[in-house]
Amino acid sequence: MHQISRRRFLAAGTASVAAPALAQAQGAPPLDAIIVGAGAAGIAAARRLVAAGRRCVIVEAGPRVGGRCFTDVETFGVPCDLGGRLLYAPEVNRVAHYAREAGIEVSPLRAGQRLRIGGRFAREGEMEAFFAALVRARQGIVDAADNEEDSAAGRALPRNLGDWRPTIEFALGPYRCGKTLDALSVRDFNRSADRDLAGISRAGCGALLQRLAADLPVQLSTPARRVAVWRNAAYVDIPGRMLHARAAIVTLSTNVLASGTVRFDPVLPKAYAEAFTRLSLGVHERVVLEMPGNPLGLAADDLVFEQAKGPRTAALFAQTGATSLYTVELAGPLGSELVKAGDKTMTAFAIDWLANVFGADAKKAVRRTHATRWSLDPLIRGAASAAPPGAQGDRETLTRPVRDRVFFAGEATHDVLWGTIGGAWESGERAANGVLRLLGVPVRQGR
Repeated sequence: MHQISRRRFLAAGTASVAAPALAQAQGAPPLDAIIVGAGAAGIAAARRLVAAGRRCVIVEAGPRVGGRCFTDVETFGVPCDLGGRLLYAPEVNRVAHYAREAGIEVSPLRAGQRLRIGGRFAREGEMEAFFAALVRARQGIVDAADNEEDSAAGRALPRNLGDWRPTIEFALGPYRCGKTLDALSVRDFNRSADRDLAGISRAGCGALLQRLAADLPVQLSTPARRVAVWRNAAYVDIPGRMLHARAAIVTLSTNVLASGTVRFDPVLPKAYAEAFTRLSLGVHERVVLEMPGNPLGLAADDLVFEQAKGPRTAALFAQTGATSLYTVELAGPLGSELVKAGDKTMTAFAIDWLANVFGADAKKAVRRTHATRWSLDPLIRGAASAAPPGAQGDRETLTRPVRDRVFFAGEATHDVLWGTIGGAWESGERAANGVLRLLGVPVRQGR
């Protein structure tokens, strides 16, 4: 890391450090932390610091809080989560805990997992065969993770998966992680916490995060251009001014960080840049279909897979939030291909897939539609981070502060809850605890 001179540091800034702005008015006490990004991790970090009596501010490049959690209430007139929507392990999930404290109900997800085979629902014996094959696939990954050399999860699948192999490859790879199993580390996959139990907020996870951020000092539409460390302070350049504090917490996605949108001064150690690149985000998009009257005969929150013939498949999440909205989940390489082709192509594929799985009448039942574009959003650039072989340790790298002043948080920094809202939240609290220790503030065990 090269040395930074006072002259070069000030020349690189956009304004005098003493400029009165954004909670740093003339004569006000200095900030303890500047938080970059108002997603789950940024909100969690700010809440922890505020609860400890520390002064902080969140700068968010976008016009809203929540990051990849966004509840759309305008398109269909009812809450619809276009991004993150499930709170895994709701009994111990920190976000669910704070939701209940705020009087927001988080209900257990009672979704049934259903299968379609050749235009019909799978029979009981066929369901048992699928789940038995799924158990064998997971066990193969577990066994491979015990080997000395990390390998691709796709290579760990046993041969005896039969006709269920394409479905299992999709369910464990693109649907769960946004990438194919050939691009996933068996160790990273194996270390990810169990995600069979989940909770859901009918008001929407995006709306939930917005509520939890309601009393926090957030500056929207304020992109960070540069994060710098000089002497015993952290500095963040925003349009027209420079903020300074005792520390900074950066919660941007790995793809945004790898893009160079935000500069670091001095340049980050090589290990961090490599971690951003290797922990790249997968692709998970969805097409929302309004289908009044439950034409498919599914229960609220049913999850449906098909017995796929190859990788060009999807999943259906039915009557999301107990509404007439269904989402077709498009992930991995196929999701990437379709989102780049545009909303019309993406929506056409989703409806054609639905008609192929449920029959031509399903197409006639579709009313309004909406397609997501997370992979193309410059403030997000993808879904969850999933490590390739050999990169599982990069998550631990990102938990180490840079020069004791710049902390990273976000789902990619969580060892076992990566790719989840709860993981992002816990990482934000961890980073805030690091700042509190830096300031000499006692941190209670487990907090």
